Amino acid sequence: MSSSKRLVVNLSDTLCSEFDKALKEDCKKRSEFIREAIILYIEEKKKINFMEEMKKGYMEMSELNLEICEMGFCSDIKELKEYEVKLSESDLPDDDGGETRRYILC
Repeated sequence: MSSSKRLVVNLSDTLCSEFDKALKEDCKKRSEFIREAIILYIEEKKKINFMEEMKKGYMEMSELNLEICEMGFCSDIKELKEYEVKLSESDLPDDDGGETRRYILC
């Protein structure tokens, strides 16, 4: 059997009356209501902490992802320039079908 602890909570008159209204609406005992409220609070806190950890991880990874992306982009630009150079130096046949000449297209 699980053991339980007794807690004493001080509430203002206003908060106590709001609490009593909520108990009547939910048809629950005070201890049951408080137990569920504590469980909900803890679960919500865990979700918030998890989201903060995920946000932190994404922020840390963003710098690495940007660096990797830029490395790939630089490589693509280099390959494109090499390809354009090869295209611009293409051998084209002469108009009368004779020897080929080199044309610079740029």
